[in-house]
Amino acid sequence: MPEMHFTVRWPDASTTRCYSPSLVIRDFFEVGRHYPLDRFRALSREALTIASERVRQKYGMGCAHAERQLLEIEQIAARFVGQPDAGVTVEAFDP
Repeated sequence: MPEMHFTVRWPDASTTRCYSPSLVIRDFFEVGRHYPLDRFRALSREALTIASERVRQKYGMGCAHAERQLLEIEQIAARFVGQPDAGVTVEAFDP
């Protein structure tokens, strides 16, 4: 199963290199695009859930790494909840 990484920039200008066990991330995000924080969280949740489910279909269990990545995204995003115009920019896809 092809895995990939994607890099995001948070409202405080910090970056995170994120993991996905599937290329499905490319269907949800566009490099260079800025997403409102709530939209980024929702899209991440949907994409990583689909990616984990693809692993489940192939190997019989979901992807724990995708679940941990989603938890990390949620934890970082929580720092910016309530900030006006908080958003996340997808900076790169790394195959």
